[in-house]
Amino acid sequence: MTQEHATPGAPQVTVRGEGRLEVDPELARIWVTVSARGTDRSATLADLTRRNARVIDLVKAQGETVEKLETGRFSISPELGRRGRGERVHAFVGRVRMTAELTDFTLLGELVTRLADLELTSVDGPWWELRPDSPAYAEARRLAVTEAVQRARAYASALGTSLASLLELADAGLGGSEMSMPPVFAGARRVAYVAEQAGEAPPLDLEPQRQTVTAEVVARFTMVPPAL
Repeated sequence: MTQEHATPGAPQVTVRGEGRLEVDPELARIWVTVSARGTDRSATLADLTRRNARVIDLVKAQGETVEKLETGRFSISPELGRRGRGERVHAFVGRVRMTAELTDFTLLGELVTRLADLELTSVDGPWWELRPDSPAYAEARRLAVTEAVQRARAYASALGTSLASLLELADAGLGGSEMSMPPVFAGARRVAYVAEQAGEAPPLDLEPQRQTVTAEVVARFTMVPPAL
């Protein structure tokens, strides 16, 4: 794209605008890892299958608050003995990892507590997130554009003139500009929960972590020629 060059009859001003806001998360993601260990491969697989089914049933029991439940990784491997030579198998170790995304945070503390209380089950998370199509991204872009226009008007006002027309508007880093990033969000917290003893534990009190959404744009305007 060929850029228009500024002339005394059509002076230009180029500015950057940034939009930044903090919003509540829309999703909480947790990782659940189920393990089994034994000297017999079939028995280890059976234990792993039973524990995996228990986790799935518990998560699905939360109903529509569970937006996604996926199995990410399964493994079972022999564990060789430390002493002696040869390929003598000491035990078999199996693991299944699942990912769950929830939208109702009031049930999250009870769920992770009950999951972590299961046999040989660990829970990682939560990771607080926004949906890819969250309205927060559009609002951040709107704020960025508003700031760019206000900044350009301030420069024009300092010259005793006003803006005439918009020549270019681009995400920072695009359209020949050398700015940084399109809208992003930040803020993920990781906590690990591991079942250590039998007995029902009280629900954890989990406070959702607010998400920071930012957008940057570069805008180029022409101005009415000032009377300098």
